[in-house]
Amino acid sequence: MTKVQISYRAWKVFWRNFVVFRKTWLTNIMFNFLEPLLYLAAMGYGLGQYIPAIDGMDYIQFLAPGLIASSAMWATAAECTYDSFTRMKYQKIYHALIATPISLDEVVVGEMIFGTFKSVLYGSVILLVIFLLGLVQSPLALLVPLVLVLCGLVFAELGMIWTGLVPKIDTFSYFFTLIITPMFLFAGIFFPLDTLPLFAQRLAWIIPLYHVVEIIRPLVLGQCSLALLIHVAWLLGFIAIFFYPPLYLLRRRLTG
Repeated sequence: MTKVQISYRAWKVFWRNFVVFRKTWLTNIMFNFLEPLLYLAAMGYGLGQYIPAIDGMDYIQFLAPGLIASSAMWATAAECTYDSFTRMKYQKIYHALIATPISLDEVVVGEMIFGTFKSVLYGSVILLVIFLLGLVQSPLALLVPLVLVLCGLVFAELGMIWTGLVPKIDTFSYFFTLIITPMFLFAGIFFPLDTLPLFAQRLAWIIPLYHVVEIIRPLVLGQCSLALLIHVAWLLGFIAIFFYPPLYLLRRRLTG
């Protein structure tokens, strides 16, 4: 196994991406900002009028915290797939960076840090919106950005793994159709999973987004318990296990 080479220089990669993002942040943020609002309006205020209370709360109160998690997931997944692949394959940014003292491992880690930044940014924007709508019921919601860090790392790793595997950019459609969209639909954002068969409920434990939702919703609604620590531990374990594969795959692709 090749020795991992990571230092503070990974932050230089993050900063490079951040400087570019500052020039295009408005057009970048609008899509990820508007789409959750459309779900909130159509399903929360629209469909929600026909759905009975869930665990004593209106449907929009149930839905809103999950949209924080999904917005963070989509932002990071897009950043660490399409955007990272473009920088690597077409713009040759990775090649330019590793021609400096920055190692390829630091490039990959810097990409994942930037993807995590996107998770915190986009998720926090939705958190602010639902706060202004009066849907935040606990000051514990201030801890949500910390959860979004875990969410960002999880999906940054998954995205970079796919980036290290696929031969061309069109292949990312499989990642979003077969992995990201099912998580979005069956992670407990739109309905309680206890309505599903038992095997499906157990299967949900494999879905990272499920654990993110199960942490964020209690924080926003003020319904916390020690069960949150189990979900946090699951996410930390996932991050630890899947940290090395992106480094190996990108190293093999660019230097193998």
